[in-house]
Amino acid sequence: MKSSFIVLGSGSWGSALALYLAKQNHQVVLWGHDPKAMAACAKNHVNEHYLPDFIFPAQVTFTSSLFDAFQQATHRTIILLVVPSHAFAQVTKAIAPFLPADCGIVWATKGLSELGELLHEVCEKHCGKRPMAVLSGPSFANEVAKGLPTAVTIATIEPAFGQALQTAFHSENFRVYLSDDIQGVELGGAVKNVLAIAVGMSDGLGYGANARSALITRGLAELCRLGDALGAKHTTLIGLSGVGDIVLTCTDNQSRNRRFGLSLGQGISQAQAELTIGQVVEGKTNAKQVMLLAKKLNVEMPICSQVFDVLFGNLAPQQAVINLLTRPPKTETK
Repeated sequence: MKSSFIVLGSGSWGSALALYLAKQNHQVVLWGHDPKAMAACAKNHVNEHYLPDFIFPAQVTFTSSLFDAFQQATHRTIILLVVPSHAFAQVTKAIAPFLPADCGIVWATKGLSELGELLHEVCEKHCGKRPMAVLSGPSFANEVAKGLPTAVTIATIEPAFGQALQTAFHSENFRVYLSDDIQGVELGGAVKNVLAIAVGMSDGLGYGANARSALITRGLAELCRLGDALGAKHTTLIGLSGVGDIVLTCTDNQSRNRRFGLSLGQGISQAQAELTIGQVVEGKTNAKQVMLLAKKLNVEMPICSQVFDVLFGNLAPQQAVINLLTRPPKTETK
């Protein structure tokens, strides 16, 4: 049975998922907050700003009105949130009055709340207890839109909802693996963006492949320490939504976070780097979120901490690297 989706968030990732779901013959409503942009999408069936090379099938309708988006929603409609992490709380609060009873929510947002909360905590706070899931993994929007092979994880503690999502999303070009470790999948999606900025800065400074590999590996150790504090599974953190997404985001220049770090390492200002990229650099917000959570849990995350200090404490990227290299030697398991 085909599903109906309301996709909230019309950026590159939300648009790519809406396009993909429509190609699987699901009915999709794509909501974005900008009335002018959504009117243009509705007129041309193209998202000129985020996915200009792709025509959306007739199964996609566009709106900037939450009321209109939810007009056709039933308890069988699946809500897919793909908004930036800093907007997640605002949007979940806004949709709460429109949600049918027992309607399931899945999000492809990567990050934490502005208060360092995990997103499932935010969703439950605003939308109540209902089937919830998170979709994450190594997945560039443009490649999903092109139909290139991709594998992701969907985590939920509701087996029936997980099976429904796997059935709806899975195809020969988009493999879906199920997990019950929501915390682990959420953490991987938040931390990997911060690590991508760190690796980008190192590459921008010309520090080479050895340093890149070291940052990725020690960054994974930081993710595992944070995961341990929250009861996440190591099998999740070394899976698609952990190591898989870290490798993708840290090593390929399709990553906005990596390109942002590259620019900083090359001496370009944050403002100019963001202007050149032209889209939200989630890792900048994620650095704040991750450090809030790490401090709350008393977890040491030196790489993420140095990225935070570069972004918000006027620390030079070169000094951040020196700070990391001059830390006291330790055993690898700490």
